[in-house]
Amino acid sequence: MKFNSTTALAASTFAVLGLLPAMATAETKLKWAHVYETSEPYHTCAVAANDLLMSATDGRYGIEVFPASSLGKEVDINEGLGFGTVDIIYTGQLFAGRSYGPIAIGGAPFMFRDYDHWNKYRNSDLFSELSQGYTDATANHITAMTYYGARHVTSNKPVLKPEDMKGMKIRVPNAPLYMMFPQAVGANPAPIAFAEVYLALQQGTVDAQENPLPTIKAKKFYEVQTNINLTGHITDALLTIVGGPAWDAMDEADRKALTDVTQQTSVCATDAIIKAENELADWFRGQGVQVNEVDRAPFIEAVKKLHNGEAATWDQATYDRLQAIE
Repeated sequence: MKFNSTTALAASTFAVLGLLPAMATAETKLKWAHVYETSEPYHTCAVAANDLLMSATDGRYGIEVFPASSLGKEVDINEGLGFGTVDIIYTGQLFAGRSYGPIAIGGAPFMFRDYDHWNKYRNSDLFSELSQGYTDATANHITAMTYYGARHVTSNKPVLKPEDMKGMKIRVPNAPLYMMFPQAVGANPAPIAFAEVYLALQQGTVDAQENPLPTIKAKKFYEVQTNINLTGHITDALLTIVGGPAWDAMDEADRKALTDVTQQTSVCATDAIIKAENELADWFRGQGVQVNEVDRAPFIEAVKKLHNGEAATWDQATYDRLQAIE
């Protein structure tokens, strides 16, 4: 709802009479859905975004956050953007890649040399162009990208070389490109929804899973896996995406305010993840978990052969541009 001078006068009159709190009818709550736990910075930073957006839009818009798959699994919330059942989501690049293949390149294994390479990509013309391509394909809008962390393999035996993963049944998210890494090393990828992973590990439905250290802690996977193997095979990120219906309902000033707030939220969560990554290996060792340093070179060699193979959803020129970022 737009807050014009007439409604402002009416609201202030009722407020004085004590019959209506000021601004109450002017506020639209945007639904922000994700699959992560309430303890994780993605959630806590998104919750804090409500006050930022309320302030930036003079109370026209706020945010209500729905964590832990409460509005659906990751595939569901991606689909919900177009239907307007959710307004904002965090999602992996490979899930967004279901709708526009090239945007998935940033979530492919060993695509980045290190965090610095990823960070420069995040701020590059290439990422801006891919984001626009995603918008053209979906009518949804990528407003920010948040560091998710380096993904590592957890298991019940040490994984020190690619051969150690041969025949291993490893849970991966339900997006095709997550299968590139296990397939390159001879493992068997098993797509399972995030909310079901702990039980699958506990019951032995799968032998292993892969996620960043902060997620391994938040989801308590270390309780049902004895080894964390520092493969660092994906420098991963979450896209913040605003659905077309919500975006189209906002005026330009409020769109800019929402974009700015989601980018502040990205900085908040990214900083927290970097801090956690620097501390958690020792924390896990303190919990009795075996944390294994890994020579990544043989893993990189195995995966790079697949970078522009049949599974690639990008062209060679896009790949070359990403690799040339310095």
